[in-house]
Amino acid sequence: MFNPSRFYPLLLLLLVVFVAGCDDDDDPVIPNEEEVITDLTLTLTPNIGGPETVVFTFKDADGDGGQAPQITSTGTLAPNTTYTGSLELLNASDPTNVESITAEIQEEDEEHQFFFQVAGGLNLTFAYADADDDGNPLGLVTTVNTGASSSGNFTVILRHEPNKTAAGISINNPAPAGGETDIEVTFQASF
Repeated sequence: MFNPSRFYPLLLLLLVVFVAGCDDDDDPVIPNEEEVITDLTLTLTPNIGGPETVVFTFKDADGDGGQAPQITSTGTLAPNTTYTGSLELLNASDPTNVESITAEIQEEDEEHQFFFQVAGGLNLTFAYADADDDGNPLGLVTTVNTGASSSGNFTVILRHEPNKTAAGISINNPAPAGGETDIEVTFQASF
């Protein structure tokens, strides 16, 4: 004669196996790929007529490969002048398919922030002139002021996923922001 109580343990076992098989722990983790940045151009356009536009360029065609990057500048900064700074970043690792990293940063503006550090006695200051969708600084556009004649260097740093509201964060202090550095480039300047 059929006794259903004998099959309850088997049904319970099948139910446990089924529920365990539906667990989400086996879903693949998709990492956030870092941007490949081979080119960074900072263009400084004077806010008044007279001084020339100055362009600082970083090119690293092979990325983290063995060839040294090319760092150049054209034009000469003028003392006591205000400039509008604009950044352009590219991935030109495949010359037949150059990607605008600037456009990607604009699309993901809440996940990016630029910082500008001045050293070596250079009398140069940067101020943010743009913001992300949350109203926090971005740095693709800046106001740059030169003071009295000087020389030294400045560094452009792009952080990915920084804490933009961290205590102590400023345009020249990325340390409190955390996040990952996507690119860091140092230029020499004098005026």
